[in-house]
Amino acid sequence: MTFKMDVKQLNLFYGDKQALFNVNLGLPALQTTALIGPSGCGKSSFLKCLNRMNDIVLQAHVEGQVLLDGQDIYAPSVDVVSLRTKVGMVFQKPNPFPRSIYENVAYGPRIHRLFKTKSELDQIVEKSLVRAGLWGEVKDRLPQPAMRLSGGQQQRLCIARAIAVNPEVILMDEPCSALDPIATAKVEELIDELREKFTIVIVTHNLQQAARVSQQTAFFHSGYLVEARETGALFTTPHDERTQGYITGRYG
Repeated sequence: MTFKMDVKQLNLFYGDKQALFNVNLGLPALQTTALIGPSGCGKSSFLKCLNRMNDIVLQAHVEGQVLLDGQDIYAPSVDVVSLRTKVGMVFQKPNPFPRSIYENVAYGPRIHRLFKTKSELDQIVEKSLVRAGLWGEVKDRLPQPAMRLSGGQQQRLCIARAIAVNPEVILMDEPCSALDPIATAKVEELIDELREKFTIVIVTHNLQQAARVSQQTAFFHSGYLVEARETGALFTTPHDERTQGYITGRYG
């Protein structure tokens, strides 16, 4: 199996407190990997290690390797800005910029100079909104403020913004937790479509969602990766009693 990202012997510390312990996990290319586990188990901290978001946390430091196409993203030579164009992030709460719908999507391509003409930028914006399943709903109101969109539309706009710079991996930290069931279903459908082009890693508390959208599921507990397997196998025949206890609702 080809791993787009491969995490080896990863330890994460916040000052003296260790948050992740010796995590080893391969993330298969063009698949969705779901990270599940009780609150505070380390799954969001792990996600932030994949694009060095923990760099901005005071006293955080990482040991081990996180490989993207075989290159260690923590190597001294790595340009973090460039890394984050390759590994995009969608947060729990929709966070569009206080700008127009168009400018939200155009922001990344402008910063990274991914176009030469205005019509090229227009094409990037349209393509990103089409991929995010939003173009039909907003094509006639691109100059309007993004804040006027519904919560579900705002989250899909944030996904469009993430994919506008053409990343290779998309990280999603509970992208549906603030959404209603209809908006959630649209985002889940979108995740399934995006997997054809991108490797996706999603943190979710919703076990049914993990089962619906992912091909691999990783169960974290108290900072340890307990097991990671093909999603159907993990949910039907978990190897570890802690996994069994969590997915049957005995704790978590």
